[in-house]
Amino acid sequence: MLEKKTKRTKQSINREELESRILRCAEVVFAEKGYNGSSMEAIAAAASISKQNLIYYFANKELLYQRVLKEMLDIWIEKLSFLETQGDTPEAVIRRYVREKMQLSRLYPNGSKVFAHEIISGAPVLKEYLISHLKPQFDRDVELVKSWINKGLVDDIDPEHLFFTIWAATQTYADFSVQMEVLLGKHRLDEEDFERAELAVTDFVVRALGAKKNS
Repeated sequence: MLEKKTKRTKQSINREELESRILRCAEVVFAEKGYNGSSMEAIAAAASISKQNLIYYFANKELLYQRVLKEMLDIWIEKLSFLETQGDTPEAVIRRYVREKMQLSRLYPNGSKVFAHEIISGAPVLKEYLISHLKPQFDRDVELVKSWINKGLVDDIDPEHLFFTIWAATQTYADFSVQMEVLLGKHRLDEEDFERAELAVTDFVVRALGAKKNS
């Protein structure tokens, strides 16, 4: 019995690893080709598996595309909350938020590009998911910034557009990385480039908010 249980566990691990590989490869294909230009054959080839094996995990391209988008959004929602912990100043919250957002742009550039394609296309697949999953967190984060304003901890700014500005300033390093590489004379953005970007964006936001170091 113990051997059978161990075998099932290994099978489960192997399945999870293959599924993860498929999703990462699908990100690359969707990012490079867009949804309409992508095919199950191309994704299977990128993952080094047969099309039949791919279909076993994901029955069609639409389901795979939905899963890639929702996984990317779930990662963002998990990592990116403007939540305040005991003793945190607005500056500390902002710096942590921008750091996490920049890390996601560095670690998941293809997922970010797929998400950008979807939004530019009017979010036909993701709109309801954005409403049910992203908006509640967004509303909570906006309320936190409003509380900072009411306490005099930051200047009276537009909270919604604060977030839009941070998202634009950080996601550009994934979605438009080629532009950055050309202008910086780099073959590829490296960790040092993202650290510079994080510092620049964070300092810009903190200064624009007039965030006080001490609550």
